[in-house]
Amino acid sequence: MTLHAWWLFVVAVFLLCGTPGPNMLHIMTRSIAFGARRSIAAMAGCLTALVLVLAASAAGVSALLVAWPRVFDALRYAGVAYLIFLGIKAWRGAGSPIDVGSDALPESWSARRLFRGGFAIGISNPKLLLFAAAFLPQFVDRASPRAPQFAILVATFAVVESVWYGVYAAGGRTLARSLTRPALRRAFDRVTGAIFIGFGLALLRVRP
Repeated sequence: MTLHAWWLFVVAVFLLCGTPGPNMLHIMTRSIAFGARRSIAAMAGCLTALVLVLAASAAGVSALLVAWPRVFDALRYAGVAYLIFLGIKAWRGAGSPIDVGSDALPESWSARRLFRGGFAIGISNPKLLLFAAAFLPQFVDRASPRAPQFAILVATFAVVESVWYGVYAAGGRTLARSLTRPALRRAFDRVTGAIFIGFGLALLRVRP
């Protein structure tokens, strides 16, 4: 892999990761609810899932999903169900005002639970496997060992994704200051719910 190819990859990934998607929306909503610092566990969950999916794609799992469309369909429907579940849950939010001065997580929300939620969001999108299978090889020099190159690409992707997590978390915490009124919070919950449901329905159209 040449340095020029790597920089092209960085620019492409920077633009791709910055596009709002389920992961970024989840990070922003966790930051709004619990604060940017306390949403780090959710970021870690999303990032762990992302790295696993990218590594699996590099290892050829995406080719197996293409060969076994029923397995892909099972993963796809599970992802659709989870995203729609999150959308309905957000839509039905109580609309309670946000306490922007709280320093502790509610008793029902542990760092482990935030991590699990982020991981579930990241792992529930089989489209990422197919995307990675088509995208990553374009930046790999076939005349050189592939494993180190894929490792560099996955690590680069993870770093850029983490930067955008921080941006969305900071933006979410800024937005939280405008959601201290129950009516505004209710409107935000419903918009968020509709977006998650939209992501789920869009996933129905994905084919291997």
